[in-house]
Amino acid sequence: MNDSDARITVGDSGTVTAAQAVLGESARLPWHRRLLPFLGPAFVAAVAYIDPGNFATNIQSGAKFGYALLWVVIASNAMAVLIQVLSAKLGIASGFNLAEVSRERLPAPLVWIMWVVMEAVAMATDLAEFIGAAVGFFLLFHIPLFWAGLLTALITFLILGLQRYGFRPIEAVISVLIGIVALSYLIELVLVRPDWGQIVHAAVAPGFKGDESVLLAAGILGATVMPHVIYLHSALTQGRIVVRDPAKLKRLFRFELMDVVIAMSIAGAVNCAMLIMAAGTFHAKGMVEVGTIEEAYRTLSPLLGNAASTIFAISLLASGLSSSAVGTMSGQVVMQGFMRFHIPLWIRRLVTILPSLIVIGLGLDPTHTLVVSQVVLSFGLPFAVIPLVIFTSDAKLMGVLTNRPTTTVIAYAVAALILSLNVYLLYTLAFGG
Repeated sequence: MNDSDARITVGDSGTVTAAQAVLGESARLPWHRRLLPFLGPAFVAAVAYIDPGNFATNIQSGAKFGYALLWVVIASNAMAVLIQVLSAKLGIASGFNLAEVSRERLPAPLVWIMWVVMEAVAMATDLAEFIGAAVGFFLLFHIPLFWAGLLTALITFLILGLQRYGFRPIEAVISVLIGIVALSYLIELVLVRPDWGQIVHAAVAPGFKGDESVLLAAGILGATVMPHVIYLHSALTQGRIVVRDPAKLKRLFRFELMDVVIAMSIAGAVNCAMLIMAAGTFHAKGMVEVGTIEEAYRTLSPLLGNAASTIFAISLLASGLSSSAVGTMSGQVVMQGFMRFHIPLWIRRLVTILPSLIVIGLGLDPTHTLVVSQVVLSFGLPFAVIPLVIFTSDAKLMGVLTNRPTTTVIAYAVAALILSLNVYLLYTLAFGG
């Protein structure tokens, strides 16, 4: 397991045994039973793709520009699938996570820079997730935001505490919370009854509507392709099911590929539903200035009924709690992998609470804070995506799971697109377009 602190428990051993039997082709089971032992890592990673930052960017995008930026959500999710596949593959093939490989193979000054950048990214995403959950508590139970923040911290501690029982319990809890978010938005879509003709057109007709739409597109990208969870996914797969036989490695990768496709398809559908809900509810009624989560909650009741706003708040709370736990796990992987420095998760959780409580205490607008945090994330993406592509293209490191040339070309094209959008965004923010 190298630097990873994951442990195989009695509960996990059944999953590992079942997976080994499937990989050895000694298990004669239906396909869905064969797949089950391998499901989990991508669902934990997928939480980061439906976190409160997505709520903020998608609500603003849908309300302001209708369905126009739906193609950005779809394109970002497609990029996310590719990147998370590469991350999972790195952990499977090498037995190391991305931070560990970076530490061993890159110059020390660059490693320090990457660590600082990724810690900043982890803080930005943790801010978004923590505030999102606190706002969820506030909307549902009218708890003051400060106390809602403390309650969020307590529940996050409890979720993280499941790690002592192995990987399966926390995977199960995270998957249930994802299910709550997905079900909530399925209900929202039924209530909204959007214009599916416009949706199809927007999905396949790329375009922007001014500099503000570019800023929101960058926020969507930062909220969808999450740099910190790229590091986490490689850690989740590096020691979960360990095999070294080339044929078994290929079979293991195929199963993990299905895990990613299923989990990320659900996350992508939820992201699309967020934007569609905002476009079909707010933009369609001329309410283009609905720019905050609280406004969206308050406005849903008169437009769609009390049930709609309550369902929205429940989904936000489930998203915030699950992604806050995953964000803390990611930060630990980054610190441990780059610096070989380990602190208990509960101490890291306490440290990362402080910026969020400061934001709440200062009375800063939560939704604007969420959007800004997602833009910060988009600037951290090159420090995760570029080394990931380099390492997964290295035959000595990856063996039989080395990227095919076509995969490498596509992955570098994705990295170039991300860099180009970030440069344009920086220019827009600095010089006003």
